[in-house]
Amino acid sequence: MKAHDGIYLDGAWRPALSRDLIDVVDPVDEQVVARVPAAGPDDVDAAVRAARTALPGWAATAPAERAARLTALRDALAARQEEIAETVTAELGSPIGFSRAVHAAVPIAVAGSYAELAASHGFEETVGNSTVLHEPIGVVAAITPWNYPLHQIVAKAAPALAAGCTIVVKPAEDTPLVAQLFAEAAHEAGLPAGVLNLVTGRGPVAGQALAEHPGVDLVSFTGSTAVGRVIGATAGAAVKKVALELGGKSANVILPSADLARAVNVGVANVMSNSGQTCSAWTRMLVHRDRYDEAVELARTAAAKYGDRIGPLVNAKQQARVLGYIEKGVAEGARLVAGSTEPPRERGYFVSPTVLADVTPEMTVAQEEIFGPVLSVLRYDDEEDALRIANGTVYGLAGAVWAGDEAEAVAFARRMDTGQVDINGGRFNPLAPFGGYKQSGVGRELGAHGLTEYLQTKSLQF
Repeated sequence: MKAHDGIYLDGAWRPALSRDLIDVVDPVDEQVVARVPAAGPDDVDAAVRAARTALPGWAATAPAERAARLTALRDALAARQEEIAETVTAELGSPIGFSRAVHAAVPIAVAGSYAELAASHGFEETVGNSTVLHEPIGVVAAITPWNYPLHQIVAKAAPALAAGCTIVVKPAEDTPLVAQLFAEAAHEAGLPAGVLNLVTGRGPVAGQALAEHPGVDLVSFTGSTAVGRVIGATAGAAVKKVALELGGKSANVILPSADLARAVNVGVANVMSNSGQTCSAWTRMLVHRDRYDEAVELARTAAAKYGDRIGPLVNAKQQARVLGYIEKGVAEGARLVAGSTEPPRERGYFVSPTVLADVTPEMTVAQEEIFGPVLSVLRYDDEEDALRIANGTVYGLAGAVWAGDEAEAVAFARRMDTGQVDINGGRFNPLAPFGGYKQSGVGRELGAHGLTEYLQTKSLQF
């Protein structure tokens, strides 16, 4: 597994000023596969200064030319699709099929969508006697997580570049190698020096330095709500714009009229996907009490099919955290119908696909984000009870509703306090806005709504 021993700064790979290194560990066998620089505040400062220097030229570049660079970026990523998949598998532990279908393919599609938006978006409009200009907000700090390591970078970098912003990317320390591939692709795509910069480093050091830097105009962060609070407070104190995509505890509401077997099977698949390391996963399944026992048995059977089909969690800390939540669920009265409180293998950061039944809304496993392959199944009495339970957490990122009649499901979905709802198994749409209500975040990613996060308005009156 090759890795750069420098940071991507001002159009070239350069040695980091910090001599500290980060070990990149394969979660399947716990072996070190690479080492990358752990950038310090001086490295972050150099990257921000490069982005600031490049900003006037890139902001003044015609949208059609920005679109052409984004098209070239998409093509460069597509040419590396297999290398991207293999790299994510090595550093995240994702099964290779999932890495190809999701970790590699989705970011390529998103990059392509922003190439089209850059060319078609209206950066000027007339409102009465005013011309309203939509201008780039400036230098963007993108602090990204490890769970979808390339997608989360592209979901920030592509709209920022389309808007005319310059950017400094600080990827998660667990998954820096695919971020280096992204920087290579950006270089091949002909982005001018300093428009995109990459600093690998630890969150409390490099991430904090980026969030605090006076040369940064917008901080876009994806990760835990706890860290999001710190970054939001830091950015807010400096009066800079902040976009936060944080945690979730999404409800999968199965109404009595639904096709129960389909709803349960798709619901279990959703939770087990990416080993449960998905902020929008439907980790609470809500079933009417008359069909509850049948649903639990369906979920148990479905979970058993996954067995060795899911990969490990990203690191030992996450494995311990998730197993701790399963133990806590059992201690608080939940019934373990699939999975275990023990690791299924001696080596690797694995957790068995887990289903907890008899979960009540106030239990820890029904309130806190676990971020592992753990499904909680809850009973409800009637539709109002289901709505109360669905809306009864601090989160509001995603969700699902199943019903025999689509209109019935839509009526319920309209009352949910959440940013996205899939109706009867609706498919992911890379052009639809993604983001949350309540403590799930601030702002939206993807599509035109994601582009506008990186723009600010100026009015000219005539």
